[in-house]
Amino acid sequence: MFSRRVISAIFLAGAAALANADDHDSGSLVKVMSAEEVEWGYLNPLRGALSPGAADLWGDRTGGNATGMLVRFKKGFESPPHIHNITYRGIVIDGQMHNDDPSAAKMWMPPGSFWTQPAGEDHTTAANGETNLIYLEIDSGPYLVMPSDEQFDNGERPLNLHADNMVWQDNSDLYSIQADKAEATQLWRSTANMNGSMIKLNAGFKGELTTEASEFRAVVIGGEISYGARGLDKPKLLEAGSYIESTGDYTHQFVNNSDGEVTIYIRTDGRYTVQ
Repeated sequence: MFSRRVISAIFLAGAAALANADDHDSGSLVKVMSAEEVEWGYLNPLRGALSPGAADLWGDRTGGNATGMLVRFKKGFESPPHIHNITYRGIVIDGQMHNDDPSAAKMWMPPGSFWTQPAGEDHTTAANGETNLIYLEIDSGPYLVMPSDEQFDNGERPLNLHADNMVWQDNSDLYSIQADKAEATQLWRSTANMNGSMIKLNAGFKGELTTEASEFRAVVIGGEISYGARGLDKPKLLEAGSYIESTGDYTHQFVNNSDGEVTIYIRTDGRYTVQ
């Protein structure tokens, strides 16, 4: 027979397990937006169709807050030299992009490439693919284009990271990657406890990403993934340019039924685990 002390311990352990189960996935799925649901406008509305297309996935690029947006360029686009009032990050989703000093030779960056453009630095942006699409992110706004003669040095330096130079790590290297057929690469980290990374889910991946972050944002950069989560009636097929946002303790389910890899950019103020 069990003693009262043993029975009490079993009861308390069971109660704790139930409490933890109730707490699991207690956060919120804020938004899931497929690429087909994105509403497009213009980066510079005054120029209309002469301007690159733009669509805010989150935030408001005309306001003072952080924002993530899609920007698309026609083949042959090349901006005049200019500066921005704020620093931005870019990730190539489709086509070939160049972003550098006005006198620099063209270095065409393919899908999966990453760059940063410091505030105040003179540069040009060009596109060379039949279709060209990037994800662009700012930590504060508004996002403004200004003339080169107003350039200044804010102490930051630009970075152009070609997709072929990405360093990917798997479950033998990273605690955050606990599943087979999954890899990750760190892109940036700020003093505000925010960071950006990309995960790669290879063909046949079936698993989940768990997070407790108060801010979790994900953008599909390449490939096509089946996505499921509490709050969705059924899994949703997400192509490049799709967006996911959650807050708090939440589980995101991913299945890669394609023959190729899927890359997803993640901006978060907390840790996540792929398992």
